[in-house]
Amino acid sequence: MVSATPEILPLVGSLSTKTFTLLSVAAAVIIFFAVTLLARAKSNSRGHSVLLVGPPDAGKTAIFSSLVYHQALPSHSSLQINCAHVVLPPSKTLRIVDVPGHPRIRDQFREHLRIAKAIVFVVDASTVSRNAPAVAEHLHHVLHAIASLPPSQPTPKVLVLAHKADLVKAGASSSSVTEVAISRVRTVLERELEKRRASQTGGVGVESMDAESESELGGLECGGTARGGFKFSEWDGGEVDFIGTWVEVGEKNGDQDGLRELKDWLEQLIR
Repeated sequence: MVSATPEILPLVGSLSTKTFTLLSVAAAVIIFFAVTLLARAKSNSRGHSVLLVGPPDAGKTAIFSSLVYHQALPSHSSLQINCAHVVLPPSKTLRIVDVPGHPRIRDQFREHLRIAKAIVFVVDASTVSRNAPAVAEHLHHVLHAIASLPPSQPTPKVLVLAHKADLVKAGASSSSVTEVAISRVRTVLERELEKRRASQTGGVGVESMDAESESELGGLECGGTARGGFKFSEWDGGEVDFIGTWVEVGEKNGDQDGLRELKDWLEQLIR
């Protein structure tokens, strides 16, 4: 009679298998939570940035410091991006990104476009008439980037800021200086953007459009009832708001807050 002898498994091999299994499960759990936290972090940051863009010396950095530090600090033309968070009522946070306006680096705003909730294009209202072609060229690049976004990506809000409105002379007009500044900026930019749109349609060059890439720019299409040229109110890319602002460099924000309307606009943005 042959007795059945039970098979004896090596203890070391058995423990190694169990250990490997436990380690695999633990690694899978860690990876799962890491991916979940990363996705949540990206979700929380998506669409909560406001980009300050525009030509050099328009006052973007002064606006940035006023929003972040509650004081317009003396500044000069910047060559690097500034980022900071501001808390607005009711206890909601916005990430403000100040993008330099130098032609060689101004397109860096595209790197932040994916998480942009709004784009604020800052214009020096006191000099826009003299610098109209260059300002319109810069804005054209911004509008083209927005119009080129894929349908799956939410379109950021667009605000044109007629800044340094306190330097604009109202003259005999009964309108406030901010209203005069807004009207001037809107009129000048619509005229210059129409020149650029017409030049691309008819193949006629305009100032600052000698680069080959310029001919490939779009984003100036207007529908609706627009007649006789480009109109912000009829822009196919979405609604464009206008606000007049100013800051007093070196002064803390007081009762006469030249950015009050901008802050109200930002608060509405995050509600």
